[in-house]
Amino acid sequence: MNSRLTRRRFLEITGMAVAAPAVVPASALGKDGHAAPSARITLGMIGSGNRAGQLSALLLGMAEAQIVATCDPVRQKRQALKATAEKAYADRRAAGTFRGCSDYNDFRELLGRADVDAVFITSPENWHALHGIAAAKAKKDIYVEKAMTRTVAEGQALVKAVRENGRVAQVGQQQRSDSYFRVAVELAQKGELGKLHTIKVGNPGNRVGPVVNPQPVPEGTDYDLWLGPAPLAPYQSERLINLVWMSTFDYVIGYEAGWGCHNADIAQWGNSADGTGPIEVESRRAVFPTSGICNCPLSWHTEFLYANGVRMIFASEDEIPMGIRFEGSEARVYVNRGRIDAGPASFKPVLRSKLPPVRADAEAAHLRNFLDCVKSRQDPRVPVEIGHRTNIVCQMSAIASRLQRKLRWSPEQERFIGDEEANKMLSREMRSPWHM
Repeated sequence: MNSRLTRRRFLEITGMAVAAPAVVPASALGKDGHAAPSARITLGMIGSGNRAGQLSALLLGMAEAQIVATCDPVRQKRQALKATAEKAYADRRAAGTFRGCSDYNDFRELLGRADVDAVFITSPENWHALHGIAAAKAKKDIYVEKAMTRTVAEGQALVKAVRENGRVAQVGQQQRSDSYFRVAVELAQKGELGKLHTIKVGNPGNRVGPVVNPQPVPEGTDYDLWLGPAPLAPYQSERLINLVWMSTFDYVIGYEAGWGCHNADIAQWGNSADGTGPIEVESRRAVFPTSGICNCPLSWHTEFLYANGVRMIFASEDEIPMGIRFEGSEARVYVNRGRIDAGPASFKPVLRSKLPPVRADAEAAHLRNFLDCVKSRQDPRVPVEIGHRTNIVCQMSAIASRLQRKLRWSPEQERFIGDEEANKMLSREMRSPWHM
């Protein structure tokens, strides 16, 4: 960063470039349902694509939070999110105007602002560890989308940075804030299904991507920064679309984690395995694309074994319906985002007795849990350790899918046992100059 700043640039960076109203608005005094500035949590959005828009739509309705900065290497995206935030805040003011949100190309400039309390990281996964570690070192609290990191080694580094810097960090595995999933987990954990023996997890498969079609980088897109630590690849507009990069191995491991981190998380939770993980993994099937940019498996079938004897089948939804099914010796329960059911018929009244009269909005509840913990300094519902352990399960599946052999795993050491080829896949080289 240039150490010589003009007064205008200083005001932009510090968020002070706003028109002073003739009358102090109620929002500044904490009246009429607004939070006072001293009680407000100021937020920066790192990544301004679809997911940032979804989270912002909820955050803009929460009086205790205020988005003061957006960041994205694609100018159009960050400025669109900034405009949405400023319009939402302007609509609440009598003057009908608001100019208190700044936009940045480079995340380091956003993190340099002393007035940002917390950041939301919604960039592609190849960036999560670097964004999160830098945020922790800048003393910002963190909400990071799943999958928490692109590799196991990056997850270890992010956990370490969060804890060494005393940060509150929530992982966006919001199904833990959904009453349907919480009830299913309670039934599995408390033995009401009998002895838990099998968990079946269904996830979406990956996409077939467009063919490689190099294009000139458009004005307003910092493609080198978008790639960051990922390998150099020719620019084409489709590469930056979330449905494409989410199935491209340079940036992610695909939907084995992109959705798997939601459903495998519930499976781990219901199996009381938050602090541990499987001891064995084997891929029985993995079908990869034969052309195009996307190169993560279109479908797969992976089996895990836990030390307590529970077997988990983790597969694409062409084989197992989307969701999680806990099977015990006496009963079973199936849950997804729209439905919860149980069997046999005699067990259904037990399930009904557990359901709350009103089902809360899981997404909003997860965000509020994070904001509450920023204030209380307590661990949120999905702290980094849980996000990391869940991601490990997905990483194990992705590695087994590529190696097509049975692998043994040490949850304590977070390494494969006696398989150095598999262990090399727990980390990836970062493109210079990026490093952890």
